[in-house]
Amino acid sequence: MSESSARSISLTVDGLPRIVAEGTTGTELFRDRRDVVVARVDGDLRDLDQPLPEGSTVEAVTIESPEGLEVLRHSTAHVMAQAVQQLRQDAKLGIGPYITDGFYFDFDVEEPFTPEDLKQLEKMMLKIVNSNQRFVRRVVSETEAIEAMRNEPYKLELIGLKGGGAEAAEGASQEVGAGELTIYENLDREGKVVWQDLCRGPHLPNTKLISNAYALTRSSAAYWRGNQANKQLQRIYGTAWPTKDALKAYQERIAEAERRDHRKLGTELDLFSFPDELGSGLPIFHPKGGIIRKEMEDYSRARHTEAGYEFVYTPHITKGHLYEVSGHLDWYRDGMFPPMQVDAELNEDGTVRKPGQDYYLKPMNCPMHNLIFRSRGRSYRELPLRLFEFGSVYRYEKSGVIHGLTRVRGMTQDDAHIYCTREQMKDELTATLNFVLGLLKDYGLADFYLELSTKDPEKYVGSDEVWEEATRTLAEVAAESGLELVPDPGGAAFYGPKISVQARDAIGRTWQMSTIQLDFNLPERFELEYQAADGSRQRPVMIHRALFGSVERFMGVLTEHYAGAFPAWLAPVQVVGIPVAEAFNDYMADVVAQLRAAGVRADLDLSSDRFPKKIRTASKDKVPFVLIAGGEDAEAGAVSFRFRDGSQDNGVPVAEAIERIVRAIRERATDAELTSGSADSESVPGS
Repeated sequence: MSESSARSISLTVDGLPRIVAEGTTGTELFRDRRDVVVARVDGDLRDLDQPLPEGSTVEAVTIESPEGLEVLRHSTAHVMAQAVQQLRQDAKLGIGPYITDGFYFDFDVEEPFTPEDLKQLEKMMLKIVNSNQRFVRRVVSETEAIEAMRNEPYKLELIGLKGGGAEAAEGASQEVGAGELTIYENLDREGKVVWQDLCRGPHLPNTKLISNAYALTRSSAAYWRGNQANKQLQRIYGTAWPTKDALKAYQERIAEAERRDHRKLGTELDLFSFPDELGSGLPIFHPKGGIIRKEMEDYSRARHTEAGYEFVYTPHITKGHLYEVSGHLDWYRDGMFPPMQVDAELNEDGTVRKPGQDYYLKPMNCPMHNLIFRSRGRSYRELPLRLFEFGSVYRYEKSGVIHGLTRVRGMTQDDAHIYCTREQMKDELTATLNFVLGLLKDYGLADFYLELSTKDPEKYVGSDEVWEEATRTLAEVAAESGLELVPDPGGAAFYGPKISVQARDAIGRTWQMSTIQLDFNLPERFELEYQAADGSRQRPVMIHRALFGSVERFMGVLTEHYAGAFPAWLAPVQVVGIPVAEAFNDYMADVVAQLRAAGVRADLDLSSDRFPKKIRTASKDKVPFVLIAGGEDAEAGAVSFRFRDGSQDNGVPVAEAIERIVRAIRERATDAELTSGSADSESVPGS
């Protein structure tokens, strides 16, 4: 129907007014934009073939955009499921949502999928993609949905869940939810339905847009609706991208991430391990890992001293009543280890004369720091009071989420609690954020953005007014930092909102680092007071601040950020001395002794290995400086530097070499700074 013969309607399209014919679809509106895959209509994503309502605001959503990628990946999940049901006709469909960088789909099948199955499925998917099937949305009644899904028991269960809230099913929000029920049909070129699924959508206009930029990555077991009480299904994971180049770049990032996996590097570099005898999520640090950890902690302590923090120490366990006062037993019990009952007194006949008390491993340090503040009267002159502790805490993480050092059950938090007046809190928050960012930069992280976590309406203590004031203050501090601020609705702890510092590592991954939480509630619950200038008793404001998050997690992040090649100031072994031949052992031993006297962690390789193997060993151990000495060096009182990138700086006088190493350690120099003046040479001097 032409615009001239149909009733016209007005739209706002990508910010501009537009008059179109009634019934115009997104496909017609964006016919000249091949990169547009769905439309955002009044804030909601819609398929392009849907008519646009009068007066609506319409925005193009391209395939490269975050939402466009989600639609691409969810559509690819449908193609994969269609291929699975072609390969295994008995397969029953579970849930198939998009996830970060990809998608998955669950299936009830008799036999697990093999790597060969995944390869075959990729080929079958390509045939479906090339057949240019259309994704068509069909609104159905509950009766029609049940009839369409009569052979899919898991889909029938989701239809039944709809009335009670589909969020009860893991990933079900992409299948059913608020509003109408819809089924997406895949139509071939003749318009025949070749496959269908219960789904909310939206989807790509057709399978051709998937191209060949997808891959099935792995399969695993998964419980239906994420509940171990339910049947175990088989899950296939995949990824999809707009172009083959984008897919290749992603696969290279994944391969690099695997090479940097801190669990693998921890073993190769002899840093830490996870013995079964200790239990899940309880790491131990070996001597080399202990050196890195000590350097991290020592530098942090020095910086905290400069910033006016005072050091405190608190026990690992406490009576349960402390966590009743703080609210942790009400709001955080599932994250705590079960209690130990002690101090019971028994009569001679075994009957209880005095019942015992429940003690808990502490999951947080803040309640104990509150007891320190409350231990005596406080004056406004003492504020802000900054208490700092490397405190060991214990959290009962579920076994399925424990991951190396980055998700553990026993950890050491670099935890600080700052007590200040309401008038001081904004300046203190600003100073705290600047301190956090500066210290993270010293450890080699420099690419940040902020996340503001606000109140969970179902899980909070205190008045709405207090929460609003705390949230507003944090938002102002975050905005004034100049960093990007991303909202995290409902992500706050029960006692107050927080800013999280998100840091991107060397390969672009994001890690949550420091958190800064503003808390009006725990001072109230613990009845904390200080005497104000006018003699009145006032409540302090409490700022919770963890810089590393935990020492363990931060070390895992740094291990991956540096790929195990720690900067010289953190490296377990900073220098290895390698004589070219046995005749120069004593000469190199004297150089190493001078380095050690200057406080450098230096080793001397006097092993029976041949010289080239000693060089390879030092490279494998990622030592920042290798010093080499042969005949010419010994005669000249010099050494040759060999750096981690293989470049060398020959004939450097020993005193100068020691000074350069000490300065690099003191200034926390990067590898690029270490080699900036070196000659790119693979020759071995003096040999």
